[in-house]
Order: sequence, then structure tokens, then C-alpha cells
Amino acid sequence: MLKQVAYEKLEPGAEGAKLTPSARWALASLSLSMLLSALGTSVANIALPTLAQALSASFQDIQWVVLAYLLAVTALVISAGRLGDIVGRRRLLLAGIGLFTTASLFCGVAPTLWLLIAARAAQGMGAAVMMALTMAYVGETVPKAKTGSAMGLLGTMSAVGTALGPSLGGLLISGFGWRAIFLVNVPLGVLTFLLAYRCLLGDKATQSEGAGFDWMGTLLLALTLAAYALATTAGRGSFGELNLILLVAAVLGMGLFVLVEARVASPLIRLGMFRNQILRAGLGMSALVMTVMMATLVVGPFYLARGLGLDAARVGLVMSTGPLVAALMGIPAGYLVDRFGAGRMTRVGLVAAAAGSFALSMIPAAFGIPAYVAPLVVVTAGYALFQAANNTAVMTGVGQDQRGVVSGMLNLSRNLGLITGASVMGAVFALASVTTDITTVPADVVATGMRVTFAVAAGLVLAALAISVGRPALATQPSLRLIEDRAVEGGHIKVR
Repeated sequence: MLKQVAYEKLEPGAEGAKLTPSARWALASLSLSMLLSALGTSVANIALPTLAQALSASFQDIQWVVLAYLLAVTALVISAGRLGDIVGRRRLLLAGIGLFTTASLFCGVAPTLWLLIAARAAQGMGAAVMMALTMAYVGETVPKAKTGSAMGLLGTMSAVGTALGPSLGGLLISGFGWRAIFLVNVPLGVLTFLLAYRCLLGDKATQSEGAGFDWMGTLLLALTLAAYALATTAGRGSFGELNLILLVAAVLGMGLFVLVEARVASPLIRLGMFRNQILRAGLGMSALVMTVMMATLVVGPFYLARGLGLDAARVGLVMSTGPLVAALMGIPAGYLVDRFGAGRMTRVGLVAAAAGSFALSMIPAAFGIPAYVAPLVVVTAGYALFQAANNTAVMTGVGQDQRGVVSGMLNLSRNLGLITGASVMGAVFALASVTTDITTVPADVVATGMRVTFAVAAGLVLAALAISVGRPALATQPSLRLIEDRAVEGGHIKVR
């Protein structure tokens, strides 16, 4: 009976397959929210040298302009989704857009480095809300038959924001100074707020009246994730005593978090949700694939500059290929998911990503730029298809009262993959290149390091593919809401 109810819930219903004009405008506001949050991540990186000079700061200090934003998003994205489930997603999304826009203004006028870092942390808090709730809102905005296309569009906007950041940032800095890269978000944020205010349907809290917000769980999770993020990013690539202490703190914090969640009345994350194999598999695959995608951003520039001898301008041009392919593939990927199913397209995307990674592990440096770009296109296209399919598979089986927190978990798995990829894949590359100073390594050694790194990447994608093959079809899994109800009816109150 449970399976039949879940199957009926997951089938495209009578909503129809066409978007109404109001739904299109609502989706436009969600797309702009995703674009802004992605732009906030990528636009500041290119300004770090300029900021270091303008604010007379060291590299260790100036990197907090990027790290503060990343930590805020990573630590708060699940809590933002859960809070949206409780108080209503529309009002919280509007608050998140407003916070992001206001913080962008303060970033643009900050007189000192540490005020800029504080404003960037506030900007990251707003971005956490925007990231968590845009995917959660898709289920209330488009018919189920168009979920894949909507997820593909959001993936496209995220890729566009990532690709646009360095180029837009460079133009703004050269023409107007570093403050312009933050101030440009203000009119865009105002437009997004007005569009969301006018076009998003009003909602109400989806939790029962007795439900509350798990402040203890929220604090523990935020501190745990912050410790993990710092453990993998501190030290400029080296792993020392501080990194080990932070990693141990993250492990202990996660243990405490699980204990708290098993006992509180209204947990931040109901542990019973992880009985759903689609959710477990989706989160695990997302983290693995994003770890691999980070390798293209970490290893690629060094290989192109040292291995192929390209100047900075040509390195930037080649590096823009990946985000451009992801942007172009987003909408077609969503269509393919709607047409052929999320499970099948997940596997097709992973096969493509694995094939591209394996090709990158085999190419001789003598073959030049085309031999690097062609596999990179295959990897990125596979990633775009995987992302649209995996997000659709996970979000389709989620009840309305859990969409926010599950969307936050998807974004968290993505961020953790990026953070882990920056640390782990960078370490693999350094070890394979037998150096701690990559700027002095001969070209052939850098090429060897790149090939070893992508051999490891291919293995990670194959692991994700194995998870996908073992993941059950959507129709065979009860929804998360039914899992919780079944747990309560069976008396298993302690494991939520």
C-alpha cells in the first residue's frame, strides 16, 4: 500500500505539461536567485590580488573574503531549508534575497578588510537561503512532468553565474575598481526581490503547530561543517596539526549532532529520512561528482600553464569551456530527464563523466589544447546531465513539508564535494607531481600529475555509477513523508 501511494505521488499528475505565464515568471525569479548566489561565489576570486593591494593585506588574510562566504553557505544551507519548511518558503526566500542585496551594498562600501569579510559572511547567509529554497520551490511552481526541465534551467543559471564571475569581475575591476564587483549585485538583487515578491505564490508553514526549530542541532551542524571546511582549506594546501584538530572536531561534532537529532522533538534533519535509498544515493553521488568537478578547476590551470605553456589569458579562455558547456547543456539535460527518466539519465551522465575523466588520464601533453578540451567537454556535459537527473530524482520523492531541508542537503553535498575536491584532488596532484611548489616543476612532471589525478577522478565517478546502478527506481521507494509516518506508526519514535 505504501509503495502504491508513493508511486501515485511521483507520477506526473493532472497539472499538465505546459507552464503558465505566471509559472514562467516565478521560475524566472528562482533562476535569478540561483544566478546571484553562484555569482557571489565566483566573482570575488579574481579580485583577491587587487584587494590585497588596495587593503594592504596578506594572502592569508585576504583569502577570508572568499572563505567567509563559502563557510556561511556550507554551514547554514540545511538550516535555511528547514526554517523555510517551518515559517514558509516565500517569506524566507524574500528575506534571503533582501539580506544578500543589503550585504552586497555593505561589501561595496566597506572601509576595512574585516568589515568586508563580515559583510561577505552576511552575503553568504543570504545565499544559503537562496540556494536552499530555489530548488524547494520548483515543486510548487512547475508541473511534475516539467521538474527535470526546471532543474536543468537552475543548473544552467548556476553554471552561468560561475562562468560569468571571473570575466564580469575582471571587466568591473578594470573599469570601476574592486567595489563594483559587489555593488553590481544591488540592482540585480532588487530586481530579483521585486520579481519574487510579485510572482511567487504565497505559502504557509508546512509543519504542524507543535513543530519548532531545532536551534541546538542547527548550532552543532553549523560548527561541525565550519570545522570540516576549515580543516580542508586552511594551511594553503598543507595538512598540519591545526587541520588534524579541526578534522577531529568535525567528527566529534557530527557524532553529537546525530545524538541530538535522535532525541529532540522537532529535529533539523529527521534521521529516518536516510532510510530512503534514493536520497542516500543522491547525496553520495552528488558529493563524489562535485569532488571530481573541482579537480578540473584545481588541476586544470596548472596543467595548462605549466604543462602546455599557455599564458594567463589563454588559460582563462580554455578554463571557461567547462562552465560554458554546463550552461549550454542545462536546459537540454532537463528535457532529456523529462523524456527518458531520471534514473536512466543519471547513469548516462555518469558514464560520460567517467569516460571523459579516463580520457584526461591518458592524453599526452604533445597533443596540446584540443586533447584537453575535448575530454573536458565530455566530463562537463555528463555532469550537467547527472545534476539535472539526480536533483529531479531526489526532489520528486520529497513531501511538501521536507522540500526545504532536502534541497539544503543537496546543496550541502555539492558544497562538501567542492571543498573536499579542492583539498583531496589538490593533494593527489601535488603528490603525483612530487612537489610542494608547483610553479617550479617541469612540464612533463605536471602532465603526469594531471593524468594521475584524473585517473583517481575516473575511479570516483565509477563509484558514483555503482551507487546509481544499485539505486532503486522512483516508483519502488516510499516518499520521505510516508517513511516518517510508518516509523511513527511502528513506534520507532527515537529514530526520526
